[in-house]
Amino acid sequence: MTLIPLISALTVTPERAFVGATGYDPGAGHRPIAAAFAIGLPAALVVAVALSPMIVEPAPVIAPIQGTLIELPPPPAPPPDPKPEIKAQPKSAQATETLDTLVKLPTAPDNSVIKGPPVLDPPPPIAGPVHLDPAPPKLVLAEVDPRFAGQFQPEYPLREQRAGLEGSVTLRVLIGTDGRVKAVELVRADRPGFFEAAKKRALSKWRFRPATRGGTPEESWKEMTVRFQIQDG
Repeated sequence: MTLIPLISALTVTPERAFVGATGYDPGAGHRPIAAAFAIGLPAALVVAVALSPMIVEPAPVIAPIQGTLIELPPPPAPPPDPKPEIKAQPKSAQATETLDTLVKLPTAPDNSVIKGPPVLDPPPPIAGPVHLDPAPPKLVLAEVDPRFAGQFQPEYPLREQRAGLEGSVTLRVLIGTDGRVKAVELVRADRPGFFEAAKKRALSKWRFRPATRGGTPEESWKEMTVRFQIQDG
C-alpha cells in the first residue's frame, strides 16, 4: 500500500514538469530515451516489489498465565438446632394436688361413692364323687378236666407203628362253653397220621373245663401237643 504513491511520483520526470510550466521542450530530441527510462523504471520497481518477500510481523508471544490452586477450607458445620424448651405442664401439678386431696379424709360423709365389701368370684363347684367304670373281669383260661385225663392219648396210627416211627403233633382246639372241642387246627406234625389220630381223639373224647370271665363260661382257643412213642414189651 505504501509503494503505489512512490511509483506514481517516479513516473513524472523533471522534463515533463518543466514543459508543463514553460511550454518549451529543450530535450525534444531525447524524448525516446526519457520515455523509455520513464516506462522502465516503474516496471522494474513493480517487478522488484512483486519478487520481494512480504514482510509479515510476527504476532506477539503471550506468556502463559501460571496460577496456583488454593485449597479452600471446608465450610463450617451448621449450628445444631436449638433444643425446644420443655415447659412444665400445669397438668402434672394439678394431678399431684388431686392426689393430695384424695389422701385427706373428708370431714363430711360423701354419698356419691359407696364402697361395699369386695366382690369375690364364686368358688368352683365341689366335685362330686367320680364314678369309675369297674375293671373288666379277668379271663380264666380253659384247662384239662382231670376226670377225663386218661382219655386224651389217641390210638397209635398203624402205618407209623409198623414202620417204627415216633413223633409229635401240635394243634389248636376251640373249646366250647360245655368243655367239648368244637374245632381243631393243625400247628405242626411230624407225620400226617399223627395229626389225623389226634384230631379224631380230640373231637370225640377230650373234655375241658371251659374258660370263664367273671364266672361266666365262654369259648376259647387252646394249644395242645401230643407225643407218639413206641414202648417195648
